Amino acid sequence: MIQFTLIQVAFVALLFFGFGWLTTLYYLAAASIGIFLLETVNYIEHYGLQRKELADGKYERAKPVHSWNSDHIIGRLMLFELSRHSDHHYLASRKYQVLRHHDNSPQMPTGYPGMMLLSLIPPAWFYVMNKRIKAMS
Repeated sequence: MIQFTLIQVAFVALLFFGFGWLTTLYYLAAASIGIFLLETVNYIEHYGLQRKELADGKYERAKPVHSWNSDHIIGRLMLFELSRHSDHHYLASRKYQVLRHHDNSPQMPTGYPGMMLLSLIPPAWFYVMNKRIKAMS
């Protein structure tokens, strides 16, 4: 872990010495946006869903019901079928461009772009999503 962190720091230093502070600033801004988007998507894909613990202390196999699904066309096009994340839980080896829709998986009220915006307003997010979680119980 330390080795990979040092490699990243060395890369940023290389950018700084090779291209200057402005390019380094742009790179760090782009990287920060990428990290923010990745973590936001991971949050909305799995919010409030849990797998059951089995008697031996392990957890049940990941199934389509363990992640939120969205079949909204704009999110599907923008994110290369990432919105069909439930199928990835069902069969992890299936390529993203051919993921299928599962009716039995929890459905998001909007596509990923709308859900990402909604997640930026926590009271609105909890209001919408907690109602959906309670309805599933």
